[in-house]
Order: sequence, then C-alpha cells, then structure tokens
Amino acid sequence: MEVMEALHRRKSIRAFSPRPVPRELVHRILEAARWYRRAAEQGLAEVQVKLGHLYALGQGVPQDEAEAAKWFQKAAQQGDRAAQFNLGALYDQGRGLPKDPAQAFAWYRKAAEQGHPIAQAQVGKAYTEGQVVAQDFAAAVQWFRKAADQGEPTAQFNLAILYDSGRGVPQDHAQAARWYRLAADRGYALAQLNLGNLYETGQGVAKDTAAAARWYARAAAQGNADAEYALGICHADGEGVPQDTVEAYKWTVLAAEHGNAHAEVFKEVLAKKLTPEQLARAQQLIEAARHKLSGR
Repeated sequence: MEVMEALHRRKSIRAFSPRPVPRELVHRILEAARWYRRAAEQGLAEVQVKLGHLYALGQGVPQDEAEAAKWFQKAAQQGDRAAQFNLGALYDQGRGLPKDPAQAFAWYRKAAEQGHPIAQAQVGKAYTEGQVVAQDFAAAVQWFRKAADQGEPTAQFNLAILYDSGRGVPQDHAQAARWYRLAADRGYALAQLNLGNLYETGQGVAKDTAAAARWYARAAAQGNADAEYALGICHADGEGVPQDTVEAYKWTVLAAEHGNAHAEVFKEVLAKKLTPEQLARAQQLIEAARHKLSGR
C-alpha cells in the first residue's frame, strides 16, 4: 500500500458531534457549565479547555463550535497543549473557524512540541503530504516515532508504512512488522491487514499462513474490505485455514459489498461451485455477518 493512500485511509481527528446525556446528569452538567464559565473568565486555561469541550459537544450549553474555538484559543495562547491540539483540529476541519491548513499545522506543531501524541501524528502526516510544509519523510518518521512511542496507534501504523516502503528510513520489514503489530494489537484494522500480508509473504517475519489468516480475520471482523477478500482467498485455497468454499463465498461477498473490486469478480466464480443448499447456508452466514457489523 502506498504511503499517501495509507495515511488517508483513516482520520486520526474525530469531528465533534453532540452526545446524548443521561437525564440524571443533565442538572450536574448545567451546573458545571456555569462554574466553568466563571472560572474560565478568570483566565484558568484548564477550565477554558473544559468549557470549550462543552460548547463543542453541546453539553450543558447549546452546541456552538465558534464559541468552543474562542475558549480553546484563549487556553492555547496560554500554552495548554490540549487546547492547542483542539484548536488545530477545528482549523483542520473548518468547524467554528474558517478552514485553514496552515493554522491547523501551526497549532498541531505547538501541541506536538509539548508531547501531545495525536498532534505529533498530525505533524508527521503533514510532512508526508508536503502541502502545508515541504515533503520530508525523514521528519515524518521522527514525529511518528515520538507519537508511536507513546502508544498512539495511528502513528504506529504510519511509522510501519514508512519502514515497509523505505521512505525516510532504510526499508526494514522486521521494523514494519513490529510497528504493525503494536497498532494491530490495539485494534487498528489496516495494521492487522498489513501484518497479515507480511505473514503471508514471509517479509520481516517467518512465513505463517495460519497467522496471516488470523490477522486477516481480525481486520475482516471490522469490515475492512481488503481483509475480507484476503480471508476469502484463504478459505478458498485452504491456506492457513481449512478449505471451505462456503466461508470463502461469505467473505468475498462482504468484501464486494464493502468496495473490493476483485471480490466482485471472484464471488461469481465461487458461487458456481456451491450447491443450492450451500448457497442458502452462505446467505445465512452473510446476513449474520452484516448484522454483526451493523452493531459495531
């Protein structure tokens, strides 16, 4: 997988959205909002950040991203790293403020220099893209490593990608496998997929088709189309798992539904190998898998 594609497959910054609040907490949140405003107006940065979060999420106050940005700005100017990161995110997304990648990067950089792991990952991402700053894979490696060492899974994955492709560092599949595994152990589907690929090909790890199938299965359980297709191939060929055309068809159909173009073709090939009874069983399994994925 190319570096640019990999870095864009998953956003590390979540958009703010209102969250439902249990009825018994409403009064306490309203009271907290009043106290937060009083303290925030006195210039307490930590409280300004909390008040910004309440406005961003619409808890205890009407949701107002511009007001959230105002309070984050006040705290960020006092050097609060969480506020700097949040302000960068709002500039990044154009929420509450005009979208401004340069301002987003500037605030991410300030937070990153204070050790904020997701901000460090965002700075690394900026260096791989080369839009706000000159493209510099060596700098990207440095920032991803800072965040990865703090356990940030997006950074661990992106650092693995750079080792895998030899950009910014000498190509090293063993190091790629190490960082993929750390992210994969934290549930990062793309890392699980890529670690499965390394086990399947024997790059950076001893070749182990059973381990490959297990990692594909973990990513497939999260609805990753490429992992679903890879797992379907494993079942079709009996590589790492018992040969099972029904299971192969199930995963291939799901992969096709989730956008894998190769699966669109392969599912028709597999369908011709199934008896009517097997096809009916496969459809039951597909429906069960769809239901499970919809409840994630």
